[in-house]
Amino acid sequence: MPTDKSDFDEKTTHFGYQEVPLSEKVKKVAGVFSSVAPKYDLMNDVISLGTHRVFKRMAMALSGVRAGHKVLDLAGGTGDFTKLFSPIVGSTGRIYLSDINYAMLEAGRERLIDDGIVGNVDIVQANGEFLPFPEDYFDCLTIGYGIRNFTNKPDALKEAKRVLKPGGRLLILEFSKPKSGLLSKAYDIYSSAWPTIGKVLANDSDSYNYLNESIRMHPDQDEFKAMIEEADFTEVKYHNLLGGISAIHVGVA
Repeated sequence: MPTDKSDFDEKTTHFGYQEVPLSEKVKKVAGVFSSVAPKYDLMNDVISLGTHRVFKRMAMALSGVRAGHKVLDLAGGTGDFTKLFSPIVGSTGRIYLSDINYAMLEAGRERLIDDGIVGNVDIVQANGEFLPFPEDYFDCLTIGYGIRNFTNKPDALKEAKRVLKPGGRLLILEFSKPKSGLLSKAYDIYSSAWPTIGKVLANDSDSYNYLNESIRMHPDQDEFKAMIEEADFTEVKYHNLLGGISAIHVGVA
């Protein structure tokens, strides 16, 4: 961890393929998601051909969440996991939809209200590396397609461990690395069209170019599994989806 601002400014990290000062990445990522927020759900459905919704249900099935539990939907964007978990935890449980980006949370708030999901949901703007929650608080913590955007993934994983109860479950759904060379080439061709689709549907090609780059810069399945283990999670495993295009990572606090 940086010890002072000058140290922080001197260190760099990746923003897509660019190397940027640590202090700038949060702002750059915020700019991306503020731009895409109005069309975020539409674009997710289009570029994933609807599969992201299936994958989120598969992740939910691994959660062990039940009535009365507290769940943190971290980097939750417009609240897909929140919507899924709300009826499961019921009136005695609580879902916290948290994201660093205000525009995404506002889009999520409106969507949840429209869907009638308000009674057991709190919305919290927060940086996933510095969570405003006490230790041993949540039964489950989910991150759906968000961890690759964090400035310091190890710090975020340590924070997740801190706020989860002993035995609580971490679920991270993220883009990963296809295991087949042929599939990888086909995926590269398909994903190269995303900036063009973004330009047409959301008037924003740059954000979807960043999406492509951020996916390729994210650690592969085994590297990320090791990162979760280094944060002191146990029973860490992953489940490849679509041949490794995405993966669900699971760990126990």
